[in-house]
Amino acid sequence: MNQERKTIIYTDGACLGNPGPGGWGAVVINGPERLELSGGYGLTTNNRMEMLAVVEALNALPEPSAVSLYTDSKYLHDAVNKGWLANWKRNGWRTADKKSVKNQDLWMRIDALLKTHNVCFNWVRGHSGNPENECCDRLASAAASGAGLPKDTGYIR
Repeated sequence: MNQERKTIIYTDGACLGNPGPGGWGAVVINGPERLELSGGYGLTTNNRMEMLAVVEALNALPEPSAVSLYTDSKYLHDAVNKGWLANWKRNGWRTADKKSVKNQDLWMRIDALLKTHNVCFNWVRGHSGNPENECCDRLASAAASGAGLPKDTGYIR
């Protein structure tokens, strides 16, 4: 794992209606390098886009890394930091009240990436003037507004 420098990642998701067309955005800062990523889907949810931003940003790292990740999603932040993700996995992807975990496909991808990268999840208030969070919001919103967006095959109504 690359411990020489810490990678900083900001992520955000957006949805025009929920569900509706959605987009995700991420800013990956690795030393002097800065990478902006985004994508969108024709019908999805805001939570899925928040999660997919994390998946795509971590997938963009060329090697296992120490990462400080900033998200404005309490759902995502709390699922990792409060142990919900570990509990869901231990319980066969069931919640405490025995219901199937929503967005299981993305939680499984995040769980696998957390085995590769040492990620510290941090919460940042959205729309509060943080430049990188605002950039991610613009990227996600622009992606959600794109034409010819593909189908989110993991989205289940």
